Amino acid sequence: MTIRYIIERFTLAFIAKAGSRTRIRYWRRQGIKIGEQCLINNVNFSTEPYLIEIGDHVAIAAGTDFITHDGAIWCFRDEIENADVFGKIKVGNNVFIGNNCTILPNTVIGNNCIVGAGSVVRGLIPGQFSYSRQSCKSSNATKHAKAFLSAESEFFYYQKS
Repeated sequence: MTIRYIIERFTLAFIAKAGSRTRIRYWRRQGIKIGEQCLINNVNFSTEPYLIEIGDHVAIAAGTDFITHDGAIWCFRDEIENADVFGKIKVGNNVFIGNNCTILPNTVIGNNCIVGAGSVVRGLIPGQFSYSRQSCKSSNATKHAKAFLSAESEFFYYQKS
């Protein structure tokens, strides 16, 4: 074990316990483009952070993985020497990504989207979209979120003071 490895592991352990602002500062220094007013929980960014771009007002829940490369090409290294697959990940503005999601290479998530917990996302997710691992349907994500949080919603308990 090298000293550099030990310091890196210690830093990541500290970041895991730190607040969102500290995490965002750290990940920006690593090369991730992160917009304003974001909330990032304990997430795993790939070894190529410079390939990740996150817009303004984005919330990312714990356990989410951003994977910018595909190691499956390893099987074909005898046929294609030095083959690697890399891809950018871009998250638009006003997006919520739930717990334990996996965002794969070459993914673009549009503005005003909700990605449900446990989803595996790859490709283009257009704006105003609600995406979950059980179903993939186009809907007005903003309208659904506001309805969910309203006092009339059966899913949300709201007490006026």
